[in-house]
Amino acid sequence: MLNHRQTKHIIIIGGGITGLSAAYRLFELGSEQNLLLDVTLIEARDRLGGVIHTIKQDGFLIDSGPDNFITAKPWALALTRRLGLESELLTTNASYRRAMVVRRGKLLPIPEGFLLMAPTRFVPMIATPLFSLPGKLRMAMDIFIPARKTNNDESLASFVTRRFGREALDRAVQPLISGIYTADPANLSLRATMPRFLDLESKYGSVIKGMRMEGKRQKAKGSGARYGMFVTFRHGLQTLIHSLKDRLNHVCFRLNTHVVRVEKRATDSAASSWRVELKDGTSIEADGVIITGPSKHAARLLTGVDEKLAEQLSTVQYASSAVIHLAYRREQVAHPMDAFGCVVPITERRNIIAASFSSVKYEGRAPAGHVLLRAFMGGALYPEMLQRNDEELIAAARRDLDDLLGITTPPLFALVHRWPDSMAQYHVGHLDRVAAIRKQLSRHKGLELGGNGFEGVGVPDCVRAGERAAEELLAGLDG
Repeated sequence: MLNHRQTKHIIIIGGGITGLSAAYRLFELGSEQNLLLDVTLIEARDRLGGVIHTIKQDGFLIDSGPDNFITAKPWALALTRRLGLESELLTTNASYRRAMVVRRGKLLPIPEGFLLMAPTRFVPMIATPLFSLPGKLRMAMDIFIPARKTNNDESLASFVTRRFGREALDRAVQPLISGIYTADPANLSLRATMPRFLDLESKYGSVIKGMRMEGKRQKAKGSGARYGMFVTFRHGLQTLIHSLKDRLNHVCFRLNTHVVRVEKRATDSAASSWRVELKDGTSIEADGVIITGPSKHAARLLTGVDEKLAEQLSTVQYASSAVIHLAYRREQVAHPMDAFGCVVPITERRNIIAASFSSVKYEGRAPAGHVLLRAFMGGALYPEMLQRNDEELIAAARRDLDDLLGITTPPLFALVHRWPDSMAQYHVGHLDRVAAIRKQLSRHKGLELGGNGFEGVGVPDCVRAGERAAEELLAGLDG
């Protein structure tokens, strides 16, 4: 067991939600096991939170990165409860729980029961103008198409066209998935992102049959997410960051500090020791190191430790994106805004990939009589968008939103937030790559990795990644 009398020095590189979750889990485990832990968290920015950042302007509450998290994945909700923040959670507006998709320049509702990739209700599918009659018939053919005999990974685009046809992919699935992963479905691994659909095909022979069967079973059990599918905090997602920071008063936070290299040092004892070198020429020694953030940054730091591991980490690709917030008076927007937002197929040849009606989705995001919109740009399908300056991005977003929502006057204000290399791209074969990384990582006692480059890109996934890194680090030091 760990020597409870000997202080263990641990360094966490990265002050986003993954790094903070790792630090908090270390605090919990240290308290439970009566361990002496000296933790230093190093962050290159002048603030904590990474892509989670909430600002206030002129009565508007703006989350410049993610603005909510999903409760179906339990880790962020569990952390919220342990922090005593459950009463601060907001659910989505029950009156407008639907999304829309752009089709020939018009906003059309996504049919009820169309769950990411497959229809589960026939009447809404028959009635929707989103798909042609041949397209609807092709989607229904899923019921008769036999399951694939092999269980190999395949791209999301391949799976959808195989089971539901090209029209389903182009008009609905591609924009919905791009809105989540900012990815190209032709490269995206289905096994790493939406394994449920592969499992439904394998178990029931048909995705539609499987979803209907499991839907009936869940209804019989009376199951359902307590807070609905998506939740946020009353005062923005940064509430979670502030609460973690306040609880971690034992942690030494070093902001505006850049790490240039991590070194592994041989010692006389059985344990490994580590040195973290900083840009200012100084270094810090530690018994354990947790590196969070983009995998390619970890690769750069670890080149001198393990060239093979660094090469493996470099294979995980990332996409950049920009979020443009625009504020209006309600009368400036002609559209009824009776949805949470819209997604935009690439076939529409627009500038934006999606838009969220923030002030409709959650209360308190705009003053009374006002509207807050979020436009998403860039991603794997539009990387060139990020080469434009802020004024050009705002103008491009306005052209699309003016046309789609009937806006004829300038916004009260517009803000641009850029997130370079922020979204990991889980290309086909991603799980095999992660398994190889984990295997190589196991050779280095006292080193753990976390971030959205491995087992999930959402806030709950990053919380889990940080907590897992903390748990495995202490278990390794104990070993």
